Amino acid sequence: MTHSDLLTRLGPLLEAECAAEAAAAGGLDAADLEQSVWLRLLSDGRTTVSAARLRTTVRSEARAARRRARREVPYDPTAQPPPGAGPGVEQTVLAAEAGRELRAAVRRLPGRCPGLLAALLSGNDPTYREIAGKLGMSQGSLGPVRSRCLGCLRRMLMAEIAAP
Repeated sequence: MTHSDLLTRLGPLLEAECAAEAAAAGGLDAADLEQSVWLRLLSDGRTTVSAARLRTTVRSEARAARRRARREVPYDPTAQPPPGAGPGVEQTVLAAEAGRELRAAVRRLPGRCPGLLAALLSGNDPTYREIAGKLGMSQGSLGPVRSRCLGCLRRMLMAEIAAP
């Protein structure tokens, strides 16, 4: 039996079964269910399909669709993450990009500024004493130099933002 014969012979029965199952399942779309049943029936390689097998396949596909619907959550770009949840993927990627841009801007600063600000931005949170020892500077001069470096960085970034 060819596929077109199957469609002609079982099409009305399949349509009725899918409509009934979709109505009983609530938000299930009958046309989607019908399509998944045809796909399942035609992909297993059998050339004959009985009415009983068709009904069983419809019910099986409807159960699978209901399970998927329970697990799937529609995407809402305006939704806030639940309390206690970490940042989403987009926020993580944007934060990483902002960090890369900031470090690139710090490397373009003149004099001792790149070394000092890179040490201050490092993830291991060094103390002023450790930074001063590493850079060969007095601990008392770190604050004023840091302030000048941050002012220079601020002016440089403001100029880049204002530029077309």
